Amino acid sequence: MSAHAKPAVDWELVYKRNPVERIKRDRAPLGIRDELPALIAAGYENVAEEDVVRLQWWGLYHDKPKIGTFMLRVKVPAGQLSPTALRAVGEVSNRYGRGDGELSTRQNIQLHWLELARLPEVFADLERCGVTTAGGCGDTVRNITGCPLQGIAADELFDATPTVTGAADLFYGNPEWANLPRKHKYSISACPDRCNAPEINCISLIGALHEGREGFAVLVGGGLSSVPRIARELGVFVPREEANEILAAITSVWSEDLRYRVSRVKARLKFMVDDLGPEGIRARVEARLGRTLGDYALAPVTVEPSHHMGVHPQKQAGLSSIGVPVPLGLVSGDQMIAVADLAARHGGDIRLTRQQNFILTGVPDARLDEAQSELAAIGFSLAINPVRGSSIACTGEPHCNFSVTETKTRLGALIDRLDERFGMEIADLRLHLDGCPHACAQHWVGDIGFQGTTSRDEGGKRREAYDIFLRGGLGPGAAIGRSLFRRVPTDELDAAVEGLIAGWIAERSAGESFAAFSRRASDEQLGRLAGLEAAKTRQREEDA
Repeated sequence: MSAHAKPAVDWELVYKRNPVERIKRDRAPLGIRDELPALIAAGYENVAEEDVVRLQWWGLYHDKPKIGTFMLRVKVPAGQLSPTALRAVGEVSNRYGRGDGELSTRQNIQLHWLELARLPEVFADLERCGVTTAGGCGDTVRNITGCPLQGIAADELFDATPTVTGAADLFYGNPEWANLPRKHKYSISACPDRCNAPEINCISLIGALHEGREGFAVLVGGGLSSVPRIARELGVFVPREEANEILAAITSVWSEDLRYRVSRVKARLKFMVDDLGPEGIRARVEARLGRTLGDYALAPVTVEPSHHMGVHPQKQAGLSSIGVPVPLGLVSGDQMIAVADLAARHGGDIRLTRQQNFILTGVPDARLDEAQSELAAIGFSLAINPVRGSSIACTGEPHCNFSVTETKTRLGALIDRLDERFGMEIADLRLHLDGCPHACAQHWVGDIGFQGTTSRDEGGKRREAYDIFLRGGLGPGAAIGRSLFRRVPTDELDAAVEGLIAGWIAERSAGESFAAFSRRASDEQLGRLAGLEAAKTRQREEDA
């Protein structure tokens, strides 16, 4: 072998380079549920770090600081919850935590302050009501996202609920799918405006009607984090009844290729799509299936993805849904219980959205005013600037061990200032703020994105700062944003954003969105508005 040749990839090399792979193969992570009594008896301080890693497979991460409490991620396929299930989550938050909850961009609910000794009770209480956390974290199929209005939206191509449910039944908590190279994300929807962000998932099934059949087009290789990618078309049509088969086939050709287990940094489907292209992925999938898939090309996207906020008639006569903004995605245990009771009284259910909001469904039209008054009494008024419902922040401080800056509190303060100055001029603006490169709040595709970092003042003291991302977005012209301004100190952030927005309002053409304005404006023009010097484009961003 030459000095520059790459070594053959086998399990010995995988184990040498990636210790997590050995943990997963030697001790099946899902099996840690059976070991909880022994771990609890030994005491939290004696739990091995590799066992803390294995707890991720049941939706658990350390809260910050690592002193014995955990965040728990509850999986909610396509965000659809019965009142009974939501009440159970709220009661668990109150009974075993401190009543803190948050809605996530994968349509999950996250709880905090849970202690190791109470985890068996937590799992039992949730599972009695049909709620699972299996695969909420770890190298598994994460929560399957979709249109939160599936089954009730008047304009959906068809109801994708059976497909989502079938996929969840197959992949959630299944040991056969619990040792993937890394986390793996599916999105399934027949929503015509693609509200579920299929562009940034590993595999997305997009509802389509082809030759009189209901089915899906397929996108592969999307994802964000520190190396973002917009998903690419596989170029096939998959009938509904074959959905799980195609998900399993794509996942298998990736997970069985050891090259994508050597480095956790490169262990995502998007890197395989980089290497082979969608045509190469398709060839491998067809070889695995033993048949050729039918060709299909998606029509171009022409509408912006919906947030589903406000009142909308359902396809069911006499009923409507109410999309409810949840500023910063924060919801208490008491509020979850109250919303669950409200949904039960009106005969509907609860749907969680990608924008960290929720939707109350099945409300009789004659009771819409009553329901909105009850929501306001619980703490969720619809009479607020819509920017508060369309802007998102990651968990961040004080809970996340990866975040280096404030997130929810910082975004809240920024929105307060912008709302006071610009009011409804910014109603359609989407602000996405992350505390680290993991991009849980999807800063790469917001109208204005922010990633937490640090800078140093003149005396060399470290301080919180943010990179500002522009020109990203989903829907028509979906694109990864560029970090145009870097290491902006937190006390200079508000003025910079105000300058950008004021410039857009003053210089935009009729009906021009902020995203469209930022894409046509030069770096120098945007820098002038922000009062900052635009950063030079780095090669990694050009590659992305």
